[in-house]
Amino acid sequence: MNEVILQEISEFCRQRGLAESTFGRRAVNDGKLASRLRNGGRITTDTLDRIRAFMTQGDDGAPVQRRVLFDQPPAQTLPIIKTQAPPMATTQEAGEDPQRNFRFFDNRQKYLLFVNTCSEKWEVAQRVSLELANIHPRPPAVRVFDAGVGDGSVLARVMRSMHDKFPTVPFYICGKEISLEDVRLTLHKMADRFIEHPSTVLVLTNLAYSEAPWLAAKSLSAATSMVWKELAMEGDTAHSFEEQITALEPFLAESWKAKVSPKSGNPVYERPVILVIYRKDHRFLLDQVIPKPGGAVADYDLVIASQPYRARASLEFKAKRVLAPLARALGPGGRMIAIQSYGHDPAMEVIHKVWPDDNPFAHSRHDLLKETKHELGAAARDLNFNAYSDQRSLFRYDMHTLPSEVSSSIGTSTLMAAWNAAVYVAQVEDDRLSDVNSDRRFADATRDVLQEHGGLWFYDESFVISRRRE
Repeated sequence: MNEVILQEISEFCRQRGLAESTFGRRAVNDGKLASRLRNGGRITTDTLDRIRAFMTQGDDGAPVQRRVLFDQPPAQTLPIIKTQAPPMATTQEAGEDPQRNFRFFDNRQKYLLFVNTCSEKWEVAQRVSLELANIHPRPPAVRVFDAGVGDGSVLARVMRSMHDKFPTVPFYICGKEISLEDVRLTLHKMADRFIEHPSTVLVLTNLAYSEAPWLAAKSLSAATSMVWKELAMEGDTAHSFEEQITALEPFLAESWKAKVSPKSGNPVYERPVILVIYRKDHRFLLDQVIPKPGGAVADYDLVIASQPYRARASLEFKAKRVLAPLARALGPGGRMIAIQSYGHDPAMEVIHKVWPDDNPFAHSRHDLLKETKHELGAAARDLNFNAYSDQRSLFRYDMHTLPSEVSSSIGTSTLMAAWNAAVYVAQVEDDRLSDVNSDRRFADATRDVLQEHGGLWFYDESFVISRRRE
C-alpha cells in the first residue's frame, strides 16, 4: 500500500514542482510524511483521505488541473512553458525531486568532513583485514567484492593487507559504487596499488547489490544498454598509471549517471557501467582473471559490506536487498564481513540531548542474521551465520582531537566537526537538522558531551556470514 501512495505523491510533486517535505506540510502538516512511508511507517484512513483530497483540490481548494505546472502542452508551446517553470524545476531533469535525490550519507561536505576527522575507515580496514587469515582462495585469484566502495579508503588499505599476505597471487577486486565522485576518489588511490601488486584486476560498477557481484543486469533493457569498458594500462610507473586513470574522467562524467527511483527514493543507475582496469604487461598472466561480458562469475573469497544500507531502513530491506544477495555471491570457504553502526556511545549522547527518543540503530546484528537466514531459505544450509560475542564483534573509532582542543573552551571548528560526525553516523535527515541548527541546542549538547568524555568516539558492530568449504 505504501508504494502506491508514494507513487501518487511522487507524481503529484513532479507535476506541481513541489518538494516532498513541502507536500507533507501542506497536505497533513507533516514534512516527513514521505520519508516515514518509505521507511515502513503507517497512516490512518483519515490521513490518507486528507492526502488524496489535497492532491485532488490543491491546498487552496481549487481543482488541481488549474495549477499544474508541467502538464504536457502542444509541442510548439513546450519551450515557452519550460522557461516559465520555477527555477528549481528548470535545473533538473523531469521527474527529479531535490528532496528525493538527497541521501544524508551521500552529502559530499558532511561525508568528507566525517572521513577526514574520524578514524572509522582505518578501523574498518583493520577489522576486515583480520578476515584474510580465514579465507581459502582457489586459483586463479583471490576474489574480493566491496559492496560500497565509498572514497576507496577501506579498499586501498585492505589491498595493502592482501599483498602482505598473498604477495604472489593475482587479485580480482570488484567494487560497487553508484556515486560518480566516490568512483573518482577511489581511482585516484589505485595507481600505487598496481605498482606494488601488478597482477591486479580492478573492476568498478554501478550495478545494484543483486547484480554487481555477477556483473550482469537483470532487466533486458538495462542489459542491452550496458557500458563495458576495459583499460589495459601501459607502462610501469605510478605516474603513467595515474595519467591513464585520470584520462577516464570524460568517460566517467558521461557514463556514471544516476537518477532517483520513484518507488524507494534511492539513487539508481541510468545505464549500467562496468569498468575493468589492469596492467597490459600482465594481461597474459591475468587472462583467466579478467572478466568477460556475459561470462563473469561471483564465487568471492571475501565480501566487504561496510555500512551498505541506511540505518533506518526496514529489516526486510536490509536482508532481502543487500545481505542475502551478497551471501549468495560467496564461493566455497568465502566470508562476508558486514559492519554497521552500533550506538551506545558518546556520539549517541549528543543525539539524545537534542532528540531524546531517536533510535537510528533499531536492528542488531542478531536481528539481521536471523532475517537474512530466513530470506535465503534452503540456500542458507551451506552457510554459517556468526554474530560473535560483543568482545569480538564491537570495535571503537574516534574523532581526531588534540588535548588542547577539548578543554574548558572548545573552538567552533571542533564543535562543528563533532556535531557533523554525530549526525552523520546517526543519519539524521536535513529537515530535522534545520530545526535545531537555528538555535544553540546542538552546540551546547556537543560541548557538554565533549567535555564530559574528553573527546568523541563511536562503536561499530561486525558480523560474518561464511560459506562452507567443499
